[in-house]
Order: sequence, then C-alpha cells, then structure tokens
Amino acid sequence: MMHLTRTTKNPILTPDAKTEWESFATFNGNVFLWKGSYHMVYRALSSIRRFEGNDLRMSSVGRAVSVDGVTFTREGLFLRPEPSWDRFGCEDPRVTIMDDKIYLFYTAIGAYPFDPAHIRAGVAVYKDLEELPERHLLTPFNAKAMVMFPEKIAGKYVVLVTANTDLPPSTIGVASFENIQQLWSRTFWKHWYHDLTSHELHLKRLNTDQVEVGSAPLKTDQGWLLIYCRIQNYGHPGTVFGIEAALLDLKDPKIIIARTRGPILVPEVGYETHGTVPNVIFPSGAMIVGEELRVYYGGADTVCALATCNLDMLLKSLTPECISFPRFVRSSQNPVLTSRWDCDWERLGVYNPGVLQDNNKIHVIYRAQDNSGTSTFGLASYTSNGLKLQERGRTPIYVPRGDFEIKTSSNGFSGCEDPRLTKIGDDVFMLYTAYRGDSPPRVALTQIEIEDFRSKNWQAWKHPILISPPGIADKDACFFPEKINDNFVTIHRIEPDIVFDYRPEFNFDGKSRWLEAQASITPRKGSWEGIKIGANTPPLKTESGWLLFYHGVGSHDHHYRLGALLLDLKNPANILGRSFDPILEPEMRYEKFGQVRNVVFPCGFAVVEDDIFIFYGGADTYTCLASVSLSNLLLYLKGCGSLQ
Repeated sequence: MMHLTRTTKNPILTPDAKTEWESFATFNGNVFLWKGSYHMVYRALSSIRRFEGNDLRMSSVGRAVSVDGVTFTREGLFLRPEPSWDRFGCEDPRVTIMDDKIYLFYTAIGAYPFDPAHIRAGVAVYKDLEELPERHLLTPFNAKAMVMFPEKIAGKYVVLVTANTDLPPSTIGVASFENIQQLWSRTFWKHWYHDLTSHELHLKRLNTDQVEVGSAPLKTDQGWLLIYCRIQNYGHPGTVFGIEAALLDLKDPKIIIARTRGPILVPEVGYETHGTVPNVIFPSGAMIVGEELRVYYGGADTVCALATCNLDMLLKSLTPECISFPRFVRSSQNPVLTSRWDCDWERLGVYNPGVLQDNNKIHVIYRAQDNSGTSTFGLASYTSNGLKLQERGRTPIYVPRGDFEIKTSSNGFSGCEDPRLTKIGDDVFMLYTAYRGDSPPRVALTQIEIEDFRSKNWQAWKHPILISPPGIADKDACFFPEKINDNFVTIHRIEPDIVFDYRPEFNFDGKSRWLEAQASITPRKGSWEGIKIGANTPPLKTESGWLLFYHGVGSHDHHYRLGALLLDLKNPANILGRSFDPILEPEMRYEKFGQVRNVVFPCGFAVVEDDIFIFYGGADTYTCLASVSLSNLLLYLKGCGSLQ
C-alpha cells in the first residue's frame, strides 16, 4: 500500500515565541493558491491570557505566504475571535475558492469551559485577502472541519462536515445548497441534522472509529480525492491517529468509489509524537502540484508539516469499493441461548458454541459455566429449515474427565472450553481447550461415532487426550475435514499466530507425540488484528478455496473481532484472500457487556443453501446467531486476494 513521504524540511512552520498570539503552537495548516502565490492559513495558539475571568490559550488563524508551497514567511494574524459565537477561539481553517471569493471554514468556539454545544462550524468570506470578511455561524449543532467542493456538482454548492465531533461517534455528512446564502441558513441545518444518517459518508472501518474531514476534496479524472483522518479507539488509551484517502464519485460524492486499505501516515517522528497533544497527526490541507499530491498536516497539535506522494500511484493503489464488503447480519432473536437459572451447570454463561450439521439438523454444542467457573458442554438442536430450536438438553453432554481439565483449587476457571467439531467418515472428532487453572491451556481431543451422537449416547465419548505439548499455551484448534496431500491438517494457535500441523495419520498419544507448528499465518501489525489471531471454526471446502473464520485482537482497544480467510485447497497455509476489515465486531449490548466485554467468538457454523449461519459467543456470556451470503463472501475474499 502507498504511504506518504515526509519532506526533509519538516516541520515547515513552528511557533513564534516572540509573538503572543502564536507563541505556543502553530498547526493544522491549509494551503491554497491565490494570485500566483501559495498561502497557508493555520491555527495559532497563544500564551495563557486572561479573558472574561478565565485563564486560557486562545486560538486564532494566522497566515503565511510561499513561492513553492514548502518554505513559508509569516504574514500575520488573519482571523481573530470576535463574534459571540467564536469569541473563545477560531480553529482549524480550510479554504475553498469559489465565485472569485475565498471561503474560509473554521471551528468556532463560543464558550469556556469548552462544551460540545458551543463548538460549531463557521465561515469567513473574503473578496480579497486584504479586506475584512463577512462572517457567519453555520451549524446549530456540534460540528468541526467543514470543507466545500471547489466547483458546483449538479448545479449545487456541496460541503462535507464532521457532525458530533465532540459527541462521539462522529459522522461525516454531505450537504448541498441551491444558493450560497442557504449555507448559513439555520433552518436548513436543523432539517439536515434531523436526518443525519441519510447524509452520512460511510468511512468508518471499526465500530470504535472516529472520522473527521481533512482537506477540501481534490478533483481528479477518476473522482474526488478526499484526505481524511481516521482515529482508532478515540478518547481511550491506545488511540491511533491516521491519515487515509478515499475517492468519491464525481457526480454523486456520497458514493465511495475506492479508498486506502488503512493509514497512509501515522505518528512516528518526534514532531508528531511529542508536543501539545502527543501522537497526533491531522490532515488539514491537500493540493495537487504537477504529478505530486501534497498533504499538509498538524503534528502533535504544535507544528505544521508536509508529506507527499505520487498522485497516480496513490490512485492506482486504492482498493475499489465495488468489492462489496459483506458483514454478518444478526438474528432478531439474539441472544438465542441464555443461561437457565434452574440448571446449575450453566449459571455463569452459555457461549462459544461449536456446530455439527447432520441429517437436516444443526447441533449447537455450547460451552457452559457453573458458578464455580467450571466449563462443560451442553447441546441445543435446530432445524435446518428455518433454524427453529427443536430441543435443548438439561444436562451436559460432555464433562471434564482428564486430570488436565479438573480444577486443582477452589478458585478460578477450569474444564472444557470452546469446542470445534469435524465429522470424518463415521466419527465426530472434537477438539477443545483443556484448562485446570494452574498450567497453560492445551488442546484436547476426543471423538464419538456419529450413530452414538445421534442417539445421545454420551457415555460413548472416548477418553480425551492432550495433543499439544506441555508448558505451551495452545488453543483454538480444529481439523480440516479431509486429507490434503495425504496429510491430516490441524490448525491451532500458538500466540500470536495461527499455525498448521501436517501428519499422515492421527498418531497423537497424549504422551510424546504432539502438535507441531510447521507453517503459520501472522497478525497484520497496526490493524484490528494486530496483537494476535486464532482460528474460530473448522474450515469449509469451497470451489474457491478453504474458507476459515478467525478472530483478531488489536492493540488500540483489545476487542475480539471476526475476519475471514480464503486458503489454497492444496496448500492451506497459502492465503488467497483475507478480509481487510472485520465482518463481525462487538456492537450490541449482548456482545459488549458480560463476563468479558467486547467479544464475538464463534466455534462453528452451518451452511443452508447459500447462507452461512454462524453461532457465536457474545461477551463470554451468551450464544448468538448471525448469517452472511456464502457467494458474496467468497467474491469479496477473491477480490481482496489480489490486493493483499
């Protein structure tokens, strides 16, 4: 993926200690051409001053000029706080030139201490840089970072604005106007805000993202190029600021044509990692100069900086949005299984279910926990037609039996966790995590004949054996349903990777022959799965490849999210396609609140015609259900494959 390259002259503008109104910080610069010169307007932060009984640093807008757009000379104060609605500060200017006028959009601060209701968008309209502007308050609601397209679209003026910036989650919305006076119509904005969701530009990747408009869109032959800021885990430890790019349709800018697969710049160097607000970069301006894209940005809310790339190479690197991104659709009945208080063995939770599909039935084998933290497995059976619950047992179908899964003290968790079932021939193999509380979790194996399973002869489960080596935390294991190149293949997880074991026979003995790690799939650093990944469900064989659902945990918020892999039929460690973004993530209350917050975690699924029905654990407490089109998912993964 393309990345921006910082200029060696960074930072290109720093605070001037001798000038009170910009002595503390000069950042978030926006550059535009006017009468043959490059002009930068930027946010200037003063030394502490006394104002209306408050001691505070005041923001205003400064201006600098340049012959090359890189080396700037200060011209002085350009816009100062004056009207009641911006008397406590003018922040983050963006300029668009339309109808021979300069429209300077900015964030107007109308109260102190700062509160969302008085942080709104304003505009100053200049006929010339040397004349005083007319000023208007725009939004009656909390908003920042408004920009206007540099030409009319379908005969209308069009702007982008970040609404609810200080009331997360924020929304980037599109608004259009018949005439320029409508831009500051309070009635227009009230109606627009009331229907905000219909105006939204969908740029978020994760449910915890914050997105904000960067610079005014730039027109290219392929579409409007929008540079914007995506903030991961906004307002919490592990916040990550990143600059990203999207391409919008020339005739309808609400349509996203393509975008970067992730950040093209993140805080890395000193003037970005240290300053007034550490580890912040914010794209406040962009322009095309010849074949070069220039992105002007603020570093650590202290200085102005510049990074560049080849425009054509960036446009070619964008991921087409036409590769439709499938997400699981939740059942309206969720959670489909909850703890029954008259069953002591499942009082604490029923979750992380495996699935066995057999004879037009879908058997859900779920992990149940009693009040002492001991895990066993229960069974709920559904019809394949309509997924109606037919039966739910009142006793466990599988309980801890080996000394490696029986609690050694009265405290803590123990037992059998997270089952994955695979039918091979007439046998059902079940891999699960065995844990007794005083040693690392290990992979255990048991099996039962399919006829015994159908007749509920649970005494027929074979005595379990451990198949992963001692002293190593190993879990998330499942079998492929058939031999590949004359080998049985097992997936398991040795943190942080998914690893593969190949062997001609199931020759585990629970004593000396253990799972090995002969190949691996690793996390993608800096993404939603950057800390660790693990397999969730046994692989499904399709004409396109092996489909494997897996979970990932990212450093920014530590949520458990679900992704999908498409693996080579003959060499499953070879990735043919991998979802860029999660296809299921914690959003509902039953996924966000429970024994472990913010977790979605399946261990099995059923295929009914073209639909995949996945049963998953929510917050280590509930069993839930969601579905996705198999053909759409495969199409998406195949499209992702060429862009990895």
